[in-house]
Amino acid sequence: MSEVQDFIRETVTSNPVVLFMKGTAQFPQCGFSGRAIQILKASGVTKLVTVNVLEDEEVRQGIKEYSNWPTIPQLYVAGEFIGGSDILAEMHESGELVTALKEAGALG
Repeated sequence: MSEVQDFIRETVTSNPVVLFMKGTAQFPQCGFSGRAIQILKASGVTKLVTVNVLEDEEVRQGIKEYSNWPTIPQLYVAGEFIGGSDILAEMHESGELVTALKEAGALG
């Protein structure tokens, strides 16, 4: 397994909530990443780690292979791949997202 895959696995398993995104939480570089951050903030998440995939092409490609999911952003909660911004929006609407975040100990 490559260093990139090791980095990704280590990041998602050692943090309760990880968002691989384009840009940062303060300055998202795409609408989908911005939407994912807004949804997470609306859910009350306090323990969020973001990884800016634009800073590292290997991570940008590696995360797609790691999750077998072609798009970014990608959310991981308690080491589990959740999905992108559309799935986040659906889970937020249904209340599933808050439940998952609560179980991961990621709410205030």
